[in-house]
Amino acid sequence: MPPRRSAIQSKGRTMKQQRALTRSALTMTSVLLLAGCGTSGPADVSGLRGIVGSELAGARGATQADQRKIDRTVVGLCAASVWTRAECAKHGEGGDD
Repeated sequence: MPPRRSAIQSKGRTMKQQRALTRSALTMTSVLLLAGCGTSGPADVSGLRGIVGSELAGARGATQADQRKIDRTVVGLCAASVWTRAECAKHGEGGDD
């Protein structure tokens, strides 16, 4: 039969558990506060619209006019460094299909 634990030993064990629980709660509170501070609301997109343009709306690539709209949009994306140089170069690889 295992020896009985005294009230002090049992209390010490629950104090450790309580400390661990408190530490976990404080850590989670800090993490959640920091995550909340890093979240921003919707931003104004007028700057992006100015760079990229609105030419692409309605373009399907079926005609030369559509292709020009797509090309103008790609130029804006490349100029703003939204795409990498390799991605921008890839757009021109197709030639005139």
